[in-house]
Parts: sequence; structure tokens; C-alpha cells
Amino acid sequence: MSWWGKLIGRKGAADAPAPASRPVRPRPPMAASTRDNAADSLLPRFRASAVDQLDPRRGSDAGGARVRLRDAFTPSQPVVDPHMFAGRAALLTSLIRAIEDQKLHVVLYGDRGIGKTSMLHVLSRQATEARYLVRYASCGEETSFGDLFRCVAADVPLLFHGDYKPTSDAIEKGARLGDLLPPGEVTPRQVSDLFARLQGTRLLVILDEFDRSPAGDFRRQVAELIKTLSDRSVRVQIVIAGVAANLTELLEHIPSIRRNIVGLPVTSMSREEVGMLIRNGERASGLTYGDEAVEMITSLAAGSPYLAGLLGQHAGLAALDRESMTVEPQDARLAITRACDEIVNRISERSRFAIAQNEAHWDALALMALAALQRGGRFDGDVLTPIMADAGARDAVMAAATAGGLIERIESDPTGQSRFIEEGVPTYLWMSQAARRLAAG
Repeated sequence: MSWWGKLIGRKGAADAPAPASRPVRPRPPMAASTRDNAADSLLPRFRASAVDQLDPRRGSDAGGARVRLRDAFTPSQPVVDPHMFAGRAALLTSLIRAIEDQKLHVVLYGDRGIGKTSMLHVLSRQATEARYLVRYASCGEETSFGDLFRCVAADVPLLFHGDYKPTSDAIEKGARLGDLLPPGEVTPRQVSDLFARLQGTRLLVILDEFDRSPAGDFRRQVAELIKTLSDRSVRVQIVIAGVAANLTELLEHIPSIRRNIVGLPVTSMSREEVGMLIRNGERASGLTYGDEAVEMITSLAAGSPYLAGLLGQHAGLAALDRESMTVEPQDARLAITRACDEIVNRISERSRFAIAQNEAHWDALALMALAALQRGGRFDGDVLTPIMADAGARDAVMAAATAGGLIERIESDPTGQSRFIEEGVPTYLWMSQAARRLAAG
């Protein structure tokens, strides 16, 4: 077969004359604009504009579903639409009752990515509907008690101060509660004195990411404010949320305010709640998630709303990439691979090296990762019992992972529990285990 026959892949083309034997007419030079457009057409494009409108050149049912899908599953962002909030009904009920009926301050605690911030957004909406004044703040390493509560007070209209009549000049001019605070540092007593004059409403102050706040003076002042507000029955309640295994890790000076607060742990979602999350995304996106695909995602999510959203989103995108509106098991399998590729870039080189050093114990690491995802980040050697009946072998694996800098003992835990040093590692290990099992058939 001639080179031309090989190129076009046709049998019997050995004797076909090559195109070069024909006279070739030179083409006119392509205009610069035409050339640029041709090159531009080969580049990937955004499928929708920043105002969530489809590119008319790419409009289709699948294109519309793609736009809706990115709002249906938001693994990297908290849920803000109450229609997309799945499960957690019992926890939300306990949270509302603690605030409304018991007039308590609340501490929400749990592992990262477990849904605390989403819970706070839904709580804010429900409280606002009940005509609470809700002020949300996200804490950081530089958070100052005075600056934070000065901003909170600045958001409250002076109309709700008991010493001012609705027709007073200050209220007519739009004055705020924060205008009454003295310049300079603000103390818990001064904030409490100001809030004690609140009437005609209730104020809910939400402090998210509290674990990132500076330990010491800031947390002590917050604890002091909680006690003072409670002792004086002030119409202000504080909701604190952060990554922790218990109250003591989040809030200092617990003994002095124990009767004024309630701690609510945010734990892993049940299988039913994860399934509800996927079905919510199904309704919002317009896609159909097959039962087998939902079962795969539910099993692999390990109770994590983050993983459920991540796998649900990638599986939906995989279906759309093959121009289907139905998510099948093949899409869920591809979602696992894409999730691994995404997560591995979020863990440090040190952790990747530590994992490689413990490659011989991969199945054990995967079990530890699963336990960490389901138990608030804490586990012990007993989680390895399904694959290691010998206690000595379990201890040896735990010791090797500790020596390799992958896990560490929790000094404050009296039961000798351990945890992964880097929080993203359990998610990566568990997803990698799923990918390995799928590759092995």
C-alpha cells in the first residue's frame, strides 16, 4: 500500500494516484481576521456568561443543565439556598429551641467540611424570618474583640435602644447603636451595658470559624460577654461555630459559663441525608441520577456533605460531557477519578511523601481515613481490626504512620486517640482507595 493509502486508511488504494500528481492551484492568503477567528474557534470556551446566561452558539438542554448543575452542587461553598439544604432537621430543631425556648448561647463544633457554615446560613434565614436581627462574622487570626463587636453594634439601628424615642433626632438621622460606644478599646462590660438597653427585637450574633480566632484574651472576652449577657437576661444571644472535637477546644473558661451555653456537635450525615442531598441536586439541575449511581456516591461520601457534593457535581458533568441527561455508574466512576485529581493538589508535598513511605499499609491507611471522616477526625488502632486481627500488627501500623509524620496522638485525649496531621489527607486517601478498587475491577 502506498503512503497515501496508509494515510487515508483505505484498502485497495495502493495504485491510487497521489493528490500531488494533480495541478495545485495556490490559495489566496487568508485575511488576518479570518485567521484569528479560525484559531480562536479551536480554543476551549466558557459555556455561560458571568450573568449565568448560555452562550447562544452553545445553547441546548444540556447546556442549561450545566449552568444549573454548578448551583445545585457547591462542594467548595456553603449552602445558602434553603431548598438545597439536605437533612439535619433534628440538629436545626435543637439549635432553634436552644435559642428561642431556652435563651441559651450555642456552640456548634465538628470536623471541617461537615456542614457547620451551611447550618449557620439556614439558621440566619430562619431567624431573620422570625424578625431577629442577625449579624454574622467570620473570625480570623487578627480578630479583635473590640473591633468585632463595634461592627456588630454599628449594624443595629438606634431605634431599638430603650432610651430613645422613635421621633428623636438621632434616630431620624439614622444613628446606630455603635455610635454610643466610647472611642478606643471596648470591654465586654461596655458591650453588655449597651446591649442591655436593646428592646423591641432580639439580636443573634453568629461567630463562624471561631477556631481561627486568637486564643487568650479574645476568647476570654467572648466567654466573659456570654456570662454577662446571660446574668442580665439581655436580648442578645451568641452562636459560635468552629472546628473542634469538644467545647473545651473552642471556648476557654468553660466552667464559668457552662450553664449559659449548649454545645451541639455537627456529625457525619446519615446515608438517607446524603441521598437527600443528591436528590436535591437532581431536581435543581434537571439531570436524572440513576439509583446505582446514587448508591455509589452515597457509599463513597462516608457521611461527608463535601464529598457528596463533589462527587455529585463531577458525576453530573461527566454525564453532560457525553451528552446525556442521565447520570450512570460510569459517570460516578469517572467522578471518583476526577475527585482524586482535584484533592491531591490540595495536600502538601510532605503529606504526599509520608503516604508514599507508608504505601505497604495502604488498605490500613484507607480504613483510618474512613474512620476519621466518620468520627470527627479521631480514631485508634481498633479501626484496623477488620483487616488485622493481631493487636501487635495494628500497633505497628499506627506507629509507622506516626513516625512517618502522617498521623499524631492527640495529647488532650484521655483515650489515646490519633488524628491525621493534615486535614485534607483522609479525604484523599479514601477517594484514592475507591479509585484503586475500581481500577482493580
